[in-house]
Amino acid sequence: MARHLITSALPYINGIKHLGNMVGSMLPADVYSRYLRQRGHDVLYICATDEHGTPAELAAKEQGLPVAEFCAQAHDAQKAVYDGFALAFDYFGRSSSPENRDITQHFARRLNENGFIEERAIRQVYSPADGRFLPDRYVEGTCPHCGYDKARGDQCENCTRVLDPTDLIDPRSAISGSTDLEVRETKHLFLLQSKLQHEVEAWVARHEADWPQLASSIARKWLTEGLHDRAITRDLDWGVPVPADTWPELAAEGKVFYVWFDAPIEYIGATKEWADQDPENRDWKSWWYEADDTVRYTEFMAKDNVPFHTVMFPATELGVREPWKKVDYVKAFNWLTYYGGKFSTSQKRGVFTDQALDILPADYWRYFLIANAPESDDSSFTWEHFTATVNKDLADTLGNFVNRVLSFSRKRFGDDVPAGGEPGEAEARLGEEIARLLAEYESQMEALQFRKAAAALRALWSAGNSYLEEKAPWLEIKTDKDGAALTLRTAMNLIHLYSVVSEPFIPATAATMRAAFTLSDDTAAWVTEAEAKSLTAVPAGTPFTVPPVLFAKLTDEDLETYKERFGGSPE
Repeated sequence: MARHLITSALPYINGIKHLGNMVGSMLPADVYSRYLRQRGHDVLYICATDEHGTPAELAAKEQGLPVAEFCAQAHDAQKAVYDGFALAFDYFGRSSSPENRDITQHFARRLNENGFIEERAIRQVYSPADGRFLPDRYVEGTCPHCGYDKARGDQCENCTRVLDPTDLIDPRSAISGSTDLEVRETKHLFLLQSKLQHEVEAWVARHEADWPQLASSIARKWLTEGLHDRAITRDLDWGVPVPADTWPELAAEGKVFYVWFDAPIEYIGATKEWADQDPENRDWKSWWYEADDTVRYTEFMAKDNVPFHTVMFPATELGVREPWKKVDYVKAFNWLTYYGGKFSTSQKRGVFTDQALDILPADYWRYFLIANAPESDDSSFTWEHFTATVNKDLADTLGNFVNRVLSFSRKRFGDDVPAGGEPGEAEARLGEEIARLLAEYESQMEALQFRKAAAALRALWSAGNSYLEEKAPWLEIKTDKDGAALTLRTAMNLIHLYSVVSEPFIPATAATMRAAFTLSDDTAAWVTEAEAKSLTAVPAGTPFTVPPVLFAKLTDEDLETYKERFGGSPE
């Protein structure tokens, strides 16, 4: 089986992420990773907190903590939420790790040796009160376009215009609030992306036909506009330091690498963090170095991250002139909106992942988000849509099927799977239908078409209900007890099949369904076509229990409670 390296966009350290972040990267990566593991592939799913940059320093300052302490606490808080969502990372690292520092500095040295880094003098805002140069986000003021008085030096969050710190009206330091600002000359390192333009174009051309249109169109747009040389250092106290053995003057000034230079390298760094925990049995380089023929690398991210991973980081890897693994497939997502408006971490608008888990278990959210993933276009979260989906798909179609089959069988036949007669025409038709739908589900999962995969999974669940309605064992038992027993045994085998194939979407519920049957040797990782047709994994005489209600139906009162707490619109 193939080796699959999977990464998702690194969640930034400053706060718990919202549902849009979850569905735009980490959750689909987890669903895909789980599926591949079940199919027998060797999978390594890597993620990490992105901890460097101005926002981390500002968030730490706001909480009155040293930035290192703030990041450590925030990492643990985020990891707890991801554990709550049952994200099965092989490793969830930190971009502030020594491993990432060492590899980032190695990349920078190699780029420099190959002529792709240049030291340039630029003019930058300096604050005498703070005794330091201010990165863009450390300068605040009034936006000249919309009048928003808390615009940052890189962008106005209100009108989204890209800004330069010198554009701001009445600029002030975000550190001290001082308005005594000057523009002084300072030196920074620039990555000469313009010299790598043709190489990046050639690399993208070899891959873009296989990528989703969203990913390839964004990459092509950036390349068409031309790659510009980009400053890759900043004046910050927190970050990967510029190595003194290569740039002693800049190192003495305390320059660190720009977060967007070191963050993608953290995928490699986190893999080394993972390997360093068990160096006797884990080889991090086999996943990243000279691995083009042995590893398939898939990245998951929302569209705002696509340029950095399809153009900028590949340019870095190409310039290093070493055989580092580059991404094979970029699964890009559009936005999940909240009633048509943007989720916002900074403005706390929308549903955040910790809040979601306070309301309902993770499987409710996992299924809804993947079934409505913003793949071809933006999709909108509304409480009305959420409650309708939970009630129809999870509570009625799956949960009610499981409960009515097991409860009725226990009532009429006891605590063991009944025997009944031999399968007939209805069971043969059902087996063919289940095998067909399973093949469709597998096809859509292989193609990373998550909404279509969810539809195929839903159709599998619906097929069980259709069979049950056709056979009607509650009537059948009055005239044909063996026939009713056969119907229930077949339905119980469907429940077991659902427990296996639903695991990537709803792992906790899948485990509950599977645990309902006391099988002596239940090691099935997946369901073959023959097994889907025969439906004999759970033989007669197998003890079973009736689990608690799998999914509670959400009421109109629940809906109103959620809307009152979070609002029925983004305003």
